[in-house]
Amino acid sequence: MSRIIIRHVALTVKGLATRQRIIEGAAVHLRGDDPGDVTLDDIRAVTNTSKGQIFHYFPGGKEELLLAVARYEADRVLDDQRPYLGALESWAAWQRWRDAVVERYRAQGKNCPLAALMSQVGNTPGAAEVATTLLAQWQTHVRQGITRMQAGGLVRADLDADRVASAFIAGIQGGVQVLRSTGSIDHLEAALDTLIDHLRGG
Repeated sequence: MSRIIIRHVALTVKGLATRQRIIEGAAVHLRGDDPGDVTLDDIRAVTNTSKGQIFHYFPGGKEELLLAVARYEADRVLDDQRPYLGALESWAAWQRWRDAVVERYRAQGKNCPLAALMSQVGNTPGAAEVATTLLAQWQTHVRQGITRMQAGGLVRADLDADRVASAFIAGIQGGVQVLRSTGSIDHLEAALDTLIDHLRGG
């Protein structure tokens, strides 16, 4: 199993900006069509940085850098939805969230940058935590939306909000996997629509 040795580097404001520029540049590259097995030379080229700079900001090398990019992409998943997730207090709001999720993945298409990153970091320490943290935070936001609907009398009070929230996350992830395999968004739409209908009737 590969290991990452990370030393903590005190960075200036300029250093933090450079580190972030490298992460964002690598992320853009990985969102391209079939980036393949990314190398540090690829990242150096697209971010216009030297090998010394890469290892200064990412002492663990490629794996540490790709983990940082994976965290960045995971944050983007929630950031894109945060305005909608924080306002799940009406059926119109749930529809807006549903549409935002579908549109995000429709625009993304078959290429999922986070999945591509996770396949490259594999068993690297910290990789599983990136996905686990994202899914847990996502589920928490959805559960809070359900409990707000229950408090407003729009969803049955005895409905298990955490269980239904977990079904939403599983449905989204399953729909995205089908999208990556087939290019069709239909399964993702069906999962979200069915679960929202369940909330309405539940």
